[in-house]
Amino acid sequence: MSEPRPAKATGFTATLRRLPSAQKSAQGAPAYSRFVNRRLGGYLAAAAYQAGLTPNQVTGVSAVFTFGGIATVALAEPAVWAGIAVALALVIGYALDSADGQLARLRGGGSVAGEWLDHVVDAVKVSSLHLAVLISGYRFFDLPRGFLLVPIAFQIVAVTLFFGMILNDQLRRSRGVPAGPAGAPSTLRSLLVVPTDYGLTCLVFLLFGFPEVFAVGYGLLFVANFAFLLAALPKWFRDMAALEGGGA
Repeated sequence: MSEPRPAKATGFTATLRRLPSAQKSAQGAPAYSRFVNRRLGGYLAAAAYQAGLTPNQVTGVSAVFTFGGIATVALAEPAVWAGIAVALALVIGYALDSADGQLARLRGGGSVAGEWLDHVVDAVKVSSLHLAVLISGYRFFDLPRGFLLVPIAFQIVAVTLFFGMILNDQLRRSRGVPAGPAGAPSTLRSLLVVPTDYGLTCLVFLLFGFPEVFAVGYGLLFVANFAFLLAALPKWFRDMAALEGGGA
């Protein structure tokens, strides 16, 4: 399915004014994704709209930044410059990941192929980021070998969370159920779940030049994500059972 053609061109400022109508619900979104990444993505979406780019092209640029950052984690010896470069690449890649969806809505709607591409790139990202930390830890970190279990476990948690959230959304959508609760998004909830925010994972790489400090920050993020997963899985199961009015 081809992507919709953009509506009549407007100026950058006028495009920015249209962005609120091109936003997905912020219900359940962690604080960084909701208050920082979505805004950055909006500016990039408006710029891409003016440049005549398609959402799939923006997804491609996002992948270049994201996987460039991930490759740097795996290949470069930890250093201050490497941490800044990785964090910047991942942050830009994440903002562009938000921009492609906003651009699609600015152009009148996305495509099935575009949604597929976006999810596949996200899946590869989630599957490879913690493997890169594992490789870096094995090659460069002067830490107890037990640390290598952390990125292995973190990858299991991250992939399970990603798949669970995608599956929840698809099962709800297939039954005509809204993806999230009605009402205004909760700022308190956004702040409480910020440790699970991918944006915070991007920023922790600013510590990459200091392996011991990075290991602590990265480890704390793993613990927070693991705790969230343990709490989320029973709730998600009950939510899915409720879609059919009962449990298994």
